[in-house]
Order: sequence, then C-alpha cells, then structure tokens
Amino acid sequence: MTKVLYPGSFDPITKGHMNIIEQASILFDEVIVAIMQNSYKHLSFFTLEERLEIIKHLYQRMNNIKVIIGTGAAVDVALQNECLAIIRGLRSLSDYDYEVQMQQINKDISNNQVNTICLFADKDYQFISSSMVKEVSSLGKDISSYVDPLVQKRMLLKKGDYNERRKIN
Repeated sequence: MTKVLYPGSFDPITKGHMNIIEQASILFDEVIVAIMQNSYKHLSFFTLEERLEIIKHLYQRMNNIKVIIGTGAAVDVALQNECLAIIRGLRSLSDYDYEVQMQQINKDISNNQVNTICLFADKDYQFISSSMVKEVSSLGKDISSYVDPLVQKRMLLKKGDYNERRKIN
C-alpha cells in the first residue's frame, strides 16, 4: 500500500487544498492529511480540533483519505505513518523555491526515507491561499469561490470572535 502525507495548517482548508487532496487520492492508495500547527503564525482562525472536524466531515465518504493532527516535523509524521512521500501543492515560483529547500532538508533528516512530490492545483485554484481567504472574509466579501460551503458556513459563525482576537494581537 502506497501512503503519502499531505501536511499543512489548512486554516482554513481551501478549494486549492481540496484539489490537491483529490488528485493525490487518485494517485496513491492512502492520503494522510496532517493538520499541523504553523509555529510562525501565532493567530489561528480555527483550532486544530475544529480543522480536524471540518476536514474529516469533508472526506467522510472517501475511504482512502485519513485526517490526523500532526505534531513536530512533517517528515517525522510521515515516518510514523509509514508514508513514502510528502505531498506539497505548488502555486507559484516562490512556492517552488521554498519547497525545494524543504524537500532537501526532509530527505536529509529522514535519512533518504521520505521523498517530496509536488502537485499543481487546477488553474482555477492556483491563486487561493488560506491567508487570502481569511482576509477577504474579514472584509465581509463572498468567499464561496475559494472554500467549500461547509467551511464558509463555519467561518461566518466564527468570524466575530476571530476579528476580536486580531484587534487584541
């Protein structure tokens, strides 16, 4: 069985993320979506547990997609879950530069056990980022083109609390 890890903060999960997950689910026997805490982002919109609940709900009918909360280095989560590779989505040249560096480090710290596979989101989703979705939502604009209706609904319910926390930080 070929298993791959797709790590990310997914805060929130976008249609771009979902497109990468769905591509990977066709290519591999099992895709493990690992929700990771981004240590460089101090303010999360959704908690890890909320993201877990949302993403599990989105993929409840897909037998080869497993959703977990990952801790530590993504390469360690990949090894713990017997994944041969880490999936990364690319949107731009700057993504590529960063991912090349990360794949070299991941390969090194995993003693060449974990590879990185880059996939491109379909053209309609290549410009979408979680940060952009949060910004557009905070301006009161429609985000339905960027996220699943479940995510949009959950963001609308939580938006007031998040905006208050942004003012404090």
